Amino acid sequence: MRYISKFILWITGWKIVSGLAPVPKCVVLGVPHTSIWDFVVSWIFYNSIGGKSSIVVNKKFFFWPACYLLNYMGAIPVDTTRGASLVKQIVAEFKKREVMHLAIAIEGTRQPTTKWKAGFHTIARAANVPVYCAVFDWGRKEIGILDEVVLTDDVNADVHRIKQWYKDRGVKGKHPEKFILGEGLD
Repeated sequence: MRYISKFILWITGWKIVSGLAPVPKCVVLGVPHTSIWDFVVSWIFYNSIGGKSSIVVNKKFFFWPACYLLNYMGAIPVDTTRGASLVKQIVAEFKKREVMHLAIAIEGTRQPTTKWKAGFHTIARAANVPVYCAVFDWGRKEIGILDEVVLTDDVNADVHRIKQWYKDRGVKGKHPEKFILGEGLD
């Protein structure tokens, strides 16, 4: 699958600009998230570099035959019912696995938003894992996991630094009008 994935990226014009994150466990921020194709390209990328990323999916989608595809694609079933702690479920997954690169769309939606979610911060700190900025830049057709983000106790300042990181690189989404680098958290 690795070579097929590399071929698919090559034939569609994507350039791989990095390898795997250099640690066995981490949170990988997938930005910008403006299209369902972001997931597809990212999944193919991760396969092309020999990795397996994980994503969080509501457990209600784990029915036959979809469960086989979701498991193959690295989906982690989580309970999102009222009172269920998503953070605790994900931290437990980090504890029981030797390798886990959790991909999170920090924007929380494919729609235009200036408010980004802070769940990545809570998860990374609770699981004691680093956070990396990944990029799928549709403007340059570049994809990779680039820099580690050193988290502080100030979530707003950390999100601001992350937004500035993407802004400084001039990253474009598949739908650029949906990628807004405003201030603050949701």
